[in-house]
Parts: sequence; C-alpha cells; structure tokens
Amino acid sequence: MSTTPHTLTPNGARAKLPRQIPYIIGNEGCERFSFYGMRNILVQFLITSLLLQHIMEGSERELAAKDLMHSFMIGVYFFPLLGGWLADRFFGKYNTILWFSLVYCAGHACLAMFEDSRTGFFTGLGLIALGAGGIKPLVSSFVGDQFDQSNKHLAKLVFDAFYWIINFGSLFASLTMPLFLKHYGPSVAFGIPGLLMFIATLIFWLGRHRYVRVQPSLAQDPDSFSKVVRTALTARREGQGRPGLIVASAGVLLAAFSLAQVGRFGFVIAACMALVALIAGFSIGAYLQLDRARGLHADAAVDGVRNVLRVLVIFALVTPFHSLFDQKASTWVIQGNAMIKPEWFVASQMQALNPALVMLLIPFNNLVLYPALRRFGWEPTALRRMTAGIAFSGLSWVVIGSIQLTMDGGTPMSIVWQILPYALLTFGEVLVSATGLEFAYSQAPQSMKGVVMSFWNLTTTVGNLWVLLANQAVRNDTVTSRIASTGLSETAFLMFFFAAFAFAAALAFGFYAKRYHVVDNYRAAQ
Repeated sequence: MSTTPHTLTPNGARAKLPRQIPYIIGNEGCERFSFYGMRNILVQFLITSLLLQHIMEGSERELAAKDLMHSFMIGVYFFPLLGGWLADRFFGKYNTILWFSLVYCAGHACLAMFEDSRTGFFTGLGLIALGAGGIKPLVSSFVGDQFDQSNKHLAKLVFDAFYWIINFGSLFASLTMPLFLKHYGPSVAFGIPGLLMFIATLIFWLGRHRYVRVQPSLAQDPDSFSKVVRTALTARREGQGRPGLIVASAGVLLAAFSLAQVGRFGFVIAACMALVALIAGFSIGAYLQLDRARGLHADAAVDGVRNVLRVLVIFALVTPFHSLFDQKASTWVIQGNAMIKPEWFVASQMQALNPALVMLLIPFNNLVLYPALRRFGWEPTALRRMTAGIAFSGLSWVVIGSIQLTMDGGTPMSIVWQILPYALLTFGEVLVSATGLEFAYSQAPQSMKGVVMSFWNLTTTVGNLWVLLANQAVRNDTVTSRIASTGLSETAFLMFFFAAFAFAAALAFGFYAKRYHVVDNYRAAQ
C-alpha cells in the first residue's frame, strides 16, 4: 500500500523528522551487528578452522583466508545490482528488503550449524552475500524516500544518524564476537549475529504501515535507464559514425576475454573483471552518443541518464578507498596476530576502534570541524570531503606499512601501535562513506535511484577485486622476485602499494570533482 508521510508540514510550518525513521534506524543497527559480527571474525575463524585444513599452516593459509573474505565481500556488494533491479522494476523497496532479509537469516543459520562442513558453511556465506547485498542499495534509499523538498535539509542529519547506528552495531559486534569465538566456539559466535538479523527483520516489519512507499513502475518504462542507453548506442545520424557503439563493443570483447581467464584467475576475479569491462564500455559509449537519444526519449530521462553516467566516474575513483578500507578485516588482523597483546585480547577486536571513532567523528565533524572550516571561508562540500577522505586512507596505509617494516626488521611491536592507522582510516571513512550515501541518492532521478545506489555499492565489489588481483600477483614468481629486490617483505610492499594507489585516486578525484556539476533530485514538497 502506498502511503504518505505523517509529518509533512504545510508551507511555512516547521519541518519534522518522519515518524517512521526509527523503525528503519533500529533495523539497520541490528542488521549491521549481525553482518559485522560474522564478518569481523571470518578471517580469524578460517585460519584456525578445519575448512582450510587442506592448506598448510602459515602465509598460504592466511592468503587463502583473505581471498575467501574478499570474495565474500565481492558477492555482498555485487548483489545490490539484483536487489536494486527487483525493487525498481517489480516489488518496490519494502517488499524486496523484507524477502531478502529472510534469505539473510537463513544464511546465518547455516554458518551456526555447519562450522565443519565446507558445503554448508560456504552455502551460508553465499546466502548472506545474497541477502545482505540484496537489501544494501535499498535501505539507505528507502530512508531518502521518507523525505521531500519540505524537509530534505533534515535528510543529512538522518543519513549521518543512519551511518552512526551502523557503527554502533559494528562496535559491539567487533568487541564481543571475537571473544565468543575464542571462548564459546563458532556455533555461538555465528549464531548470535543470526539472532540479531531476525530481530532486525522483525523491527522492519513492525513499521510497515508508516512507510512512504514509492511504487515501482510495473509497466514498461519507455524512458528507463537501460532503454535510453540502448537508444544512444544504436541510433544513427546521417554522415556520422558510431564511436560510442565501437567503445561498447570493445567492452564486450574485453569482458569475453576476461571470462576466458577463469582458469588463470578463478571465477570470481574473471567475472568481476568482465563486469568492470562491460560497465566501462557501455557507460563511456553511451555518454559519447547520448544526445542521439533526444527526441526519441524525454529530455528529463536523457538528462537523468547523463547524471548517472557522470556520477559513475565519481564512483570509479572511490574504488581504491574500499580496497584499503576492507583490508582492516584481513591484512590488518593478520598483522595484529603477530603483534604483542594481552593474553585476553584478540587481534580482530581492534576493529572495534573503527566504529567507536566513527561515532565520535560524525558529531565532531558536523558540530566543530565543518563550521570551523566555513568560518575560514572553505566550504566542505560533499566532493571535497570525499577527496580528502581517500587521501587520509592512503596516509593510514603509510603508517601501517611503517609498522610492518619495523616488525620485519625484528623489532616486536605492540598492537597499540595500530591505533594511529585506525584513526586515520576511520577519518577517511567518515569523509567518504557517510558523505557518499547522501551524495549518491541526491544525484539520481527518482526512477533511477535504485540503479545508482546499486552502482554505489558496486564500488566496494571493485575495491575488493583490486585486493584479489594484488593477492594473485604475489603468487607469481616474477612479481615476488622483483618485490624481494626492493628489500621489502611482500606484506610491506603491498601496504605501500595500496597507499600509493589511494593517493593517485585522491588526485584524480579532486581534479574531476572541480568539473562535476552537482544536481538535486529530492522529491518535490507535497
């Protein structure tokens, strides 16, 4: 049933937060506890479990555990494409979120029941990737749907609160689940997140009569994103070639070549490279010929597609940030295992620093830092914040790499030294991820919000792809011999490589951001 907001105010009245927001925020807090609770112990569990008993102890098992975790993350952030499409085309956001949440619950149940079964455990990971990924592009955009032009200025506060509650759930999951894994075993440690996911689903269902539900278009939309892109690529103009179609065709050929590399790289890497090639080829090709769609499609639809294609460049330049950020749950945990720490402490508990700092930094930035910057005449726009955030993530990896160099030199290091890189990485996260949620929503026209939010989540898939490719590279004898010639260990070399990767992305992002025209696509006031 389509509803209208209970708190819409007439012109001149004070805007209020929609009353349905607490249901969505409560759902998100419990869901994030469930997700981070299982994800943050995944590498630790895989290294010591029977699931990888066929791999000898040591660096190979650690590398295999990293590959599995980042492959799982690729799935989590790939399935938003499916969730966004189903919501926009068939079922709407509410129904899609509810049904994928039930799949999510089933995945958690598999992890708790099949700790020693490769088939059962990996089936559970697949179901969680499907469920978590399916709802991921929808919950944040569902928040945005509860606002219109009359109260959109409150949306930023809610998106920040949304991101704050994510980290509230992550904080307690990161602190407690490693201890439950250590003292009570994987069945309990994976079962508790499953219980929280069930509670999250229940909370979301309880608010069903209050939500604003933007209904999907069940009829064929002649001006949909895909149809405008197809028209742009295939339309002819007398006396002109079709360079866009050539670029799109090149993307298809490159995707086919990538899929042919399954034997060399494995299915996950090959499929992701193919996906990147397709998106890049069709996006660039359509942009080159987009004006050819005018007259055949509404001008508003053509302009909307242009906005989406332009924002995809922004998204592409964010992918290096995610390649750095997600390794705090793998590379940084493995480093922590080799550091000095109290007997009762588990290395993966260091991840609790990230959400704890987020909950401090979001109000600090909004109440202190951003107003101070404005007083000095520098407006911290969304794109400026994101540029700085990518750079700060690179700086954190310079520090973590320096710690690794010291350890490689034979000097024992306390795990306390990881606090500084965690602080730098978290500051970068707040500037990139919290900002990016609202920015991505605002740039898409109403009919394409699910699509653009899916692409935003896909940046994490591509970021984890870069990690898998780096891991694949260090299995190559030629690459490892060249790394050895630098005098650095493979671990330290990769740390400084990812730092340089982020700095290069920050420079490119800042250059593009200066030329990017920001648009406003919130609903009109009613």
